[in-house]
Amino acid sequence: RRAMEVFFYHLERRGLDDTLPELLERTLARGWRALVRTGSDERARALDSQLWTYSEESFLPHGLAREPNPQEQPILLGDSVERINGADALFLVDGAQPGDWGQLRDQGYARTVLIFDGRDPDAVAAAREQWKAVKAAGLSAQYWQQSQAGKWEKKA
Repeated sequence: RRAMEVFFYHLERRGLDDTLPELLERTLARGWRALVRTGSDERARALDSQLWTYSEESFLPHGLAREPNPQEQPILLGDSVERINGADALFLVDGAQPGDWGQLRDQGYARTVLIFDGRDPDAVAAAREQWKAVKAAGLSAQYWQQSQAGKWEKKA
C-alpha cells in the first residue's frame, strides 16, 4: 500500500471550471488516472460537458461513472470514492465529502485533491474541518492558494 498525500487547493482568482482541467492535465502527464467526485450527478454532467470544450488545443479523455465501461476511463466523473477506474488521484469538488480518511487511504490512492472556493465561507469552514481530519488520520497534507496573479503558492 502506498502512502496517500492530501492537497488542498484554495480557489480565489479562478473558478473550478478553469482550474480542474489544468490539474487533470498534470495528473495525466504523471501517467496517473483520476476520479473526480462531485456533489451531485447534475454537477458531474456539467463538468463532463465543460471538459469536452474547455480548450481547442487540448483533450482530456474522460467519462461519467454511470456510462458503460467506466473502468476504462483515464478520468472518471461521479459521486463515489470507489476506485472504479483504478485512479491514482481522487479529486473532491463542489463540497463532495471524502468519507473516512483512513478508509480512503486504504483504497490505494496516491493523492487526494480537495478543491474549494475561497469566496464561500461555508466551503472554507468545511475545508478547515477536513484539514483537521486529515491531520488526525496521520496523513501528509499540503495547502495551496491562488496568488493575485492566479499562480499556485504553497502555504502549508
